[in-house]
Amino acid sequence: MFTSVLMIEKALTSADVEFVTTLHGDETVAFHVLLQPRGDQADRLLRAIDDVALGEIDEAAREGETPEGDAAATQGERALEVSLIALRASGSEAEGRLIEDHPLDALKELVDEVKADEVIVLTDPHYVEEFFHRDWASKARHKVGVPVLKLFSHSKA
Repeated sequence: MFTSVLMIEKALTSADVEFVTTLHGDETVAFHVLLQPRGDQADRLLRAIDDVALGEIDEAAREGETPEGDAAATQGERALEVSLIALRASGSEAEGRLIEDHPLDALKELVDEVKADEVIVLTDPHYVEEFFHRDWASKARHKVGVPVLKLFSHSKA
């Protein structure tokens, strides 16, 4: 069985589930999902710049409405549950947890714990962080010791 650690920031869409579950053909995959709600992982200015870069000015203006703290955790718990149900419905094994602090430390610990074969980082584009190689995937490549695949989710958060 192939073991993947999947880092996400929101609920997986059906297209996301199909994408990650078909990466390895017919091989059975066990997913260990880490979710850090978007409101907890980047400050509003960076998110607004990303929105502007994508031409989504209205979204940039609404960044202040993004839940943070306990509200983000509650929304994150729901997103994680939806994602796990969808992965299991596709025939994959799946378990997961929310990340509250230090996502890359949690990622490294989980990769070591489950002896993961790979890490998949599935997020919306974060242009500022990616340009400076400060996004999860760029940082993880230097930390986890397994291949890291960066994918963009199929819907906007």
